[in-house]
Amino acid sequence: ITEQGEMVQAKFGIPVVAQNQLEIYTTAVLLASIKPPSPPREETWRTIMDALGEVSCKAYRSVVFEHPHFISYFRAATPESELGNLNIGSRPARRKVGASVHNLRAIPWIFAWTQTRLILPSWLGVGDALNQLIKEGKKAELQKMYEAWPFFAATIDLIEMILAKADMRIAGLYDDVLVDDPAGKKLGSELRQKFMETVRAICEVTGHHKLLETNPALRRLIEMRNPYIDPINILQVSPDSEITMAPIQLMFHLLCYSSSATTFWQVVS
Repeated sequence: ITEQGEMVQAKFGIPVVAQNQLEIYTTAVLLASIKPPSPPREETWRTIMDALGEVSCKAYRSVVFEHPHFISYFRAATPESELGNLNIGSRPARRKVGASVHNLRAIPWIFAWTQTRLILPSWLGVGDALNQLIKEGKKAELQKMYEAWPFFAATIDLIEMILAKADMRIAGLYDDVLVDDPAGKKLGSELRQKFMETVRAICEVTGHHKLLETNPALRRLIEMRNPYIDPINILQVSPDSEITMAPIQLMFHLLCYSSSATTFWQVVS
């Protein structure tokens, strides 16, 4: 079992929390050892997984490594450059000097997108792959895989959880405030559209009418958390931009959001 160095204090710094973490690890190891996950019921399901991986990888790389405006958009829309100045990791944010994504370590890469609530690396390419196979007439087979193959179901459920934690309103706000280049704004809009297409594709495979439909406890936890973290994500936009907001006006906006997300977004729009 490997744990990120940055998480050791959070997960093992308090005895009761450390005990809970060890119970989780022990249970997981015992379950995997005593009753290993079931293999796919149909051998063709492995072929479908290979196809999903190939399409999603191609779609991911077409944006992150091949889109001419992606790097400039990434640096403008996220606090990536500021993260390098924070002493919050065990290693430098970049492996070597340079703007390339190749030089960026995994933690700041994910953390930067988490701050904007786009959480791009966790879902980009998934919607493209699922939608392509659905168009090829494999929707029913994908649904069977979700119902009868624990590995595939766990993968889809994890992606569904990430989608539920993302917020395209906040991601759009970061673009509106921080991105000046029209090409960058266009890319941001396209990515948010891809997000919505991914949500629809996941729901088609799972048969859910909304994200986390069969996990109401987790959905409720996310809903309870959002009024506390959303204002922080929004407040972070101001220091990263040249736009300043009067303190009273800013507090009014945050209070509106804390009491009612709908009211807040009506005010700021």
